[in-house]
Amino acid sequence: MTPALDTRSAPGHHEYDKRRASVASPRTNIVLIGMPGSGKSTVGVILAKRTSRDFVDTDVLIQTTERRSLQTILDAEGHMRLRAIEERVLLGLDLANHVIATGGSAAYSAAAMAHLKTSGVIVFLDVDIETLLRRVDDFDTRGIAKAPGQTFAELFEERGRLYREHAEITVPCSRMTQEEVCAAIVDAMVERS
Repeated sequence: MTPALDTRSAPGHHEYDKRRASVASPRTNIVLIGMPGSGKSTVGVILAKRTSRDFVDTDVLIQTTERRSLQTILDAEGHMRLRAIEERVLLGLDLANHVIATGGSAAYSAAAMAHLKTSGVIVFLDVDIETLLRRVDDFDTRGIAKAPGQTFAELFEERGRLYREHAEITVPCSRMTQEEVCAAIVDAMVERS
């Protein structure tokens, strides 16, 4: 009979144990918050693959639930209605072992953020405004929940305070590739475990 391989002395074993411990935690979700254009959806898909988690984009959930686009909701009922719908969808999430990409306005709901924090770690993808403006060229049709007449710069300042307030991990990712952002999140998660 072949003896079982003892991996405790294998290189990287300690790191593997830390990663496994972070998955065993009751807070198994990774919740991405940040501005439109910060890369939450794109990074989220890559991160889900790298960490063997499922992926959910709450903007898509809203659109599926409502059977209409975010912009249609905004045009018909305004930004406060979209935020209320978003809060309802977020409070209804009961997930484990997921990467959750939230909409940019999720941080307005303290109740939703508290709910998401019970099952996950909140990660803020912090991107500077110049980079965001290069990435977001459809500001007026993208379905961004903002007050009428509010500029992107005003929205950036307003939301930035909320993101920092709710974040447990902040990744300054303006000059990072999507893969580097994912690696930074994984490293930060390991350090927390």
